[in-house]
Amino acid sequence: MDILNNIKQPDDLKLLLQNQLLQLAEEIRKLIIDVAAENGGHLASSLGVVELTIALYKVFDFPTDKIIWDVGHQAYAHKILTGRRDKFHTLRKKGGITGFPKITESKYDAFGTGHASTSISAALGMACARDIDRQTYKVVAVIGDGALTGGEAFEALNNAGALKKDIVIILNDNEMSISKNVGALSRYLDKIRSAPEYTKVKKDVGTLLQHLPKVGDRVYKTASLLKDSIKNVLVAGNLFEEMGLSYIGPVDGNDMPKLIEVLQGINNMQGPVLLHVITKKGKGYMPAEKKPDKFHGIGRFDIQTGESLGKISNIPTYTQIFSEMLLKMAEVDKDIVAVTAAMPGGTGLTPFSQKYPERFFDVGIAEEHALTMAAGLAAAGKKPFVALYSTFAQRGYDQILHDICLQNLPVTICLDRAGIVGEDGPTHHGVFDYSFLRNIPGILMMAPKDENELRRMMYTAAGCKSPAVIRYPRGQACGVNLDAGVQTVDIGKAEIITESAGDTVIIAVGTMVHPARKAAQRLSDEGIACSVVNARFIKPMDENMFAELGRTKRFILTVEENVLAGGFGSAVLEILSRNDAMPPKIKCMGLPDQFICQGARSELLQENNLTAEGIISVIRENSIK
Repeated sequence: MDILNNIKQPDDLKLLLQNQLLQLAEEIRKLIIDVAAENGGHLASSLGVVELTIALYKVFDFPTDKIIWDVGHQAYAHKILTGRRDKFHTLRKKGGITGFPKITESKYDAFGTGHASTSISAALGMACARDIDRQTYKVVAVIGDGALTGGEAFEALNNAGALKKDIVIILNDNEMSISKNVGALSRYLDKIRSAPEYTKVKKDVGTLLQHLPKVGDRVYKTASLLKDSIKNVLVAGNLFEEMGLSYIGPVDGNDMPKLIEVLQGINNMQGPVLLHVITKKGKGYMPAEKKPDKFHGIGRFDIQTGESLGKISNIPTYTQIFSEMLLKMAEVDKDIVAVTAAMPGGTGLTPFSQKYPERFFDVGIAEEHALTMAAGLAAAGKKPFVALYSTFAQRGYDQILHDICLQNLPVTICLDRAGIVGEDGPTHHGVFDYSFLRNIPGILMMAPKDENELRRMMYTAAGCKSPAVIRYPRGQACGVNLDAGVQTVDIGKAEIITESAGDTVIIAVGTMVHPARKAAQRLSDEGIACSVVNARFIKPMDENMFAELGRTKRFILTVEENVLAGGFGSAVLEILSRNDAMPPKIKCMGLPDQFICQGARSELLQENNLTAEGIISVIRENSIK
């Protein structure tokens, strides 16, 4: 009998028997694997929490009760059980359901997520609102051990312990985030995992004391010193309870009957409770169990072998070019160090960490700390390269402004996954960095047109004595030949790609240079002559060149893979205005003032006209005859 097809709403599973719940878990797991194999997605983390998700829906009353999934990588079973099973095949596709919880997608998605360490803060806010309204629903936050390394999570734990609100925090401990977890908290959890006897001893002692005739309750209430002594011996620390939370665990997070029993007890408790569950990342799919980092976020793959079905190419990715170039520079310059925030694999820093372990720092999911630590390294004479995804750099804006740029420290911030990233959608598109960084005084910001220029920009940044940012896209580079020797780029100088006597000029930056060049070549065949300029720099810009173009050309078109609001095109307009060099016509192409949905990168670029065809269309419409 197919159990999953009969689950129309979450309450249906409350009627299921234990053996039926176990069958349901396997059916959900199969569906997740089937869809992820076709669409890609965050597979390993979602497979690990299938039993936990079912147990939560068995015990709690969602959506009256509220559940918040930190990051949201593990929310696929949650989506399947909440009326989205029939749409699950559209996961991460344009127009389909998102890969993360989203308030507008379902009433069961109490809070939208996509970045780490936010769940406890949001849950605490909901608990406070509940109490103001004198309601009684439960609020549950599910946070991974990786996300718990983020500073916001600790700020929220500290506040939760002080406020004593009725809140349930489930620490989903699979010993990993995207890469292997690092840091003191990870070691602390290792100690708890290795001493599970504590929970049983604490429970047995408490039960024994409470059942003593007449004096049991009184003795139990005064036995906290004994309880803490047991804990200190067996666990070597009681961090969570010292912060004011009732700690329960560790519990096997893939043992559904045990989970249900524990959650039923927690459902009757008051105050902040932290349940520590240990789950197996990739549970039930052997390739993902063996290589959970590979299957954290994966493209299409063969279910039988676990091998990727992506196109094989000899053209390296921008991440690979960054990785190789940093190794070459570090071999010559002993002051170069590398910093990342739980992303050594994704940012290409794993080879650096292996070759120069003493010069490599993975700080965990803590972008703010990564950036200020880099500032400290720079202040002490080192040349830190901080590798982050563009979307995650948003979390460290104040550190970039205050700790790095205000002090003019030579930190190079390399923003991978800049621009549209594709199926992960609006929480992961890196389309705001031009806008939120170019306003900072003293910052050097560059965007390469190809992999050769990325190498040159890295070399340039290493020689700077001021803050620098390099942003580049996800995925395959352009396939150009690499120079034998690497030269610096003249800071603030644009590059003329194509020069013509026509009245039209395209000023493009970063990923938009190649589409601009293609567009100019095709327009030339139609008799429309266009010059093409590779701006290279978002700050400082080639003010003299752009002002001269404003005076001599009749139509200027700027093109960028960033939001238009405050972006590259805005900077060009400022230069033209400042120099009284406005041409008769100027247009700015970029992304609109809205959050860009999920979908294949090529689909989204085409939808927003950021292609050669889109550029051609705009120039045809606006070309001055």
